[in-house]
Amino acid sequence: MDKLETLTAFSALSQETRLDVFRLLIAAGDQGMLAGEIAQALDVRQNTMSANLSVLLAAGLVRKSREGRAIRYCANTEGLRGMLGFLLRDCCGGRPELCEPLIEDITCSC
Repeated sequence: MDKLETLTAFSALSQETRLDVFRLLIAAGDQGMLAGEIAQALDVRQNTMSANLSVLLAAGLVRKSREGRAIRYCANTEGLRGMLGFLLRDCCGGRPELCEPLIEDITCSC
């Protein structure tokens, strides 16, 4: 991810509902959730949810797949990895071993 893409991702996550959606999809794992399920879980109107999902999709933080008339959304972990990679690319003054505990915490599959 470059600077502009990272800014777009942060902008997408800087709104409360979108941040809640992203965290919900991270928790849902690879199976993701249908758009209606996300709206219901967060008590958000479907048209509002659709707009928020579009912003997250454009930022590369979610991906979607069609299932008949429904759309399933999943967190795009590659987008998240790209954003975090951009932030940590030059960390610790060129001594990446100092960042290893932070990177390990972020990437743990606990």
